[in-house]
Parts: sequence; C-alpha cells; structure tokens
Amino acid sequence: ASGRARASNLLASPTLRQPVARPNAGAPSSIMTKGTSSFGKRHSKTHTTCRRCGKVSFHLQKKVCASCGYPGAKMRRFNWSEKALRRRTNGTGRMRHMRHMPRRFKNGFREGTQAKAAKSVAASA
Repeated sequence: ASGRARASNLLASPTLRQPVARPNAGAPSSIMTKGTSSFGKRHSKTHTTCRRCGKVSFHLQKKVCASCGYPGAKMRRFNWSEKALRRRTNGTGRMRHMRHMPRRFKNGFREGTQAKAAKSVAASA
C-alpha cells in the first residue's frame, strides 16, 4: 500500500506535470533542418548534359557521365539495372543498318542484281 501512495504522490507533484520549456521552439531559423530551408541554398550545378547520351548526367568536376561513362570508350552498362539496359538496347534508336537486315537475309544477301520488269513477269506467266 505504501508503494502505491508513494507513486500517487510523485504523479501529483507539480514538477512532473509542468511542460518542458524549450527556448525558441517556434523560431524556424534556430532549428537545423534538412528540408525546406536547406533547399533554398541549392544554386550550383553538379551535372550538365552529356555529349554522348544527352542526359543531364555529366559531372562537371569529375568530367565523367554518370549514365553512359563518357569519355570512356565503352558504354557504361550493368546487369543489375535491367530497365537501364532495356532503355538503350538494339532497336530503341534509328537502326540505320540493322532495320534492313531481315529483308536482306530473306533474299540471301544478294547484291548487284536488277529486279525483273513487271511486264515480262506477267507475259511469261
């Protein structure tokens, strides 16, 4: 019984019930934040457009593109990023050479021949 009485006396004491006073609690300038106030200080650029891939991934101090690895001779690619591989694989660009390959394969890669005239084909049939 004495333990309960002691606990109730502690709860009733005025020092435990008083809210803790925090100086400058409402002033935003005194609190260190990672958010809104910090974003206003961002005015220097770390990346600019890359000459090879066109993305804003070329690091100005490192002089290396974070996306394609320019000026390295080989394109930057990793199998852990399946989507990135899919975005720039064969068939996503103009395919100036490869788009003609199925037709050329079908015709046996013939070169230097002339198609027969439509009139002579119709007459012989």
